[in-house]
Amino acid sequence: MIPKIILSRGPRATRRLIGYLFGKGTANEHVDPHLVASWNDFAPDPGRSPHRDPRQVEDQLAMQLDQPVKMLGDRAPKFTVWHCPVRAAPEDPILTDAQWAEIARRIVAAAGIAPDGDDEACRWAAVRHADDHIHIAATLVRQDGRRPHRDHDIRAVQREARKIEFDYGLRRLKPGDGTAAKRPTSKEVFKAKRLGQDATSREILRRRVRWAMAAASTEAEFFALLEATGVDVRPKTEPSGDVTGYSVSLPGDVNKQKEPIWYSGSTLASDLSLPKIRKRLSITAPEPVAVRPGNPWHQATAATERIPHHLIHSSDEVAQSQLDALGGALDLLPPTAPDAARAELERAAVAFERATRSRIAADHASARALRRSIQTIWKDPARHEDGTGLAMLLDVALTAVAYAMHWHRTRQHIQQQAAAEQTLIHLQAAYEQIAEPVLAGLADRKPSHQTRHRYAYHLRQAVPEHAQRILTDPAWDALTTVLAVAEAAGHNVATVLDQALSQRTLDDAHSPARALTWRIRRLGERHPPGPRAQAASTPHSAQRPSPLLPSVPFSSEFKGRRR
Repeated sequence: MIPKIILSRGPRATRRLIGYLFGKGTANEHVDPHLVASWNDFAPDPGRSPHRDPRQVEDQLAMQLDQPVKMLGDRAPKFTVWHCPVRAAPEDPILTDAQWAEIARRIVAAAGIAPDGDDEACRWAAVRHADDHIHIAATLVRQDGRRPHRDHDIRAVQREARKIEFDYGLRRLKPGDGTAAKRPTSKEVFKAKRLGQDATSREILRRRVRWAMAAASTEAEFFALLEATGVDVRPKTEPSGDVTGYSVSLPGDVNKQKEPIWYSGSTLASDLSLPKIRKRLSITAPEPVAVRPGNPWHQATAATERIPHHLIHSSDEVAQSQLDALGGALDLLPPTAPDAARAELERAAVAFERATRSRIAADHASARALRRSIQTIWKDPARHEDGTGLAMLLDVALTAVAYAMHWHRTRQHIQQQAAAEQTLIHLQAAYEQIAEPVLAGLADRKPSHQTRHRYAYHLRQAVPEHAQRILTDPAWDALTTVLAVAEAAGHNVATVLDQALSQRTLDDAHSPARALTWRIRRLGERHPPGPRAQAASTPHSAQRPSPLLPSVPFSSEFKGRRR
């Protein structure tokens, strides 16, 4: 159940609201508008007065609601109208008028508009013009001339809504921390359905702005990328000539006056305001020195593989920046994926967006490596390879998202935890579609039986606790192929196994064979050590678990996500 508080002002604010609630709606969506409750339970009802002109009854209702405000004259508050739509979830049962009436009384009591038993409270009326929601209209002067005590009314009505969901057996929403992106209004949702759109203009614009922010290295590039997606951009320019903000609009999305509907960045999401985007770009902008050459897929995978370590051992500010960078990576990855997996990757990015924001300020400088490597991948489509790079990146991203879910849970970020959990579902589906053909291709090139037997011996020596599970894993043949490739390139098999095992524990890997396949694929492409270095290295001397991430008892909850 979602309540939303809107304040209005002006001499005709109450009358305009009543006219809208009892009217046909912007697209004739209002059906049988009528009162279900009011401050005195016998307020005039324009929807149930068949022998009177409805407009006259609307005038009478607005006048009675406004009476305490008019009595104050010039001493009336700036905002005089409190409007609260309360909407049930689509899967909830249809509530009766009596049930909605009780819900309305609980909401106005929780908000301080009309506390229980207070005969001098504010005047209010609850209007129903659809099966799934009501609108509560109230005026913000009590009948005794005082102001209502409505401190923190937004949080108060949200808490009451959670109780109502429990009491009525409705879908139970997660309590938030005030950092969620603004939800589309009912008008926006209805308009999107009428136009045959899968998402509202607000949601489409938020995705495109987030994508441009993840891809851009400079402010100029950010605005250029936005325009390249077909978005109209309107900078907010001060008299001094300084640009202090921006608004975006979708071509063809217009109001009744045929004017474009603009959304400022901050109304799309709190982290999409121009000052916050500038701060991020200034911290993560490319340095004037040359970037260290290397495979960007490997660099992105290594950076993502370090995220669990940061979530456990680094400060909350660093951890938050890692989640934010991971969200940016998911935003940019869909174009690199095969068509069959692209939709699931896009769903994962949309779901994880909620997990990237909390009240904790991010230290963006600590996540440069992941941001830059992902930007390099996105800017060079020719390097998408055969899917191996994306598969190995998603393999470590799954673990990172599982740790993100745990990190949010320990900090009681309920909505973010749920978002990470939903992300795992879509990310796992995308990973399976991408990894399976890559692993099958590697398995087709498996070395001889004698060579595989030798690799099995080295494996048992290196990691006896996981050896049997790896040897019976369908990915074992693929693992032997990458070991053979590494050996052919000059690497010592025992050494490269130890290096792969030292990167991080296999305890939380659903498929240790897959995890080792991707790690050895990366290690095998490095320049092999010289004869002296190989002679000096002692096989199986690497300490496990690695210093990168000490062994952490992992619950079956996390392992179960990696199906």
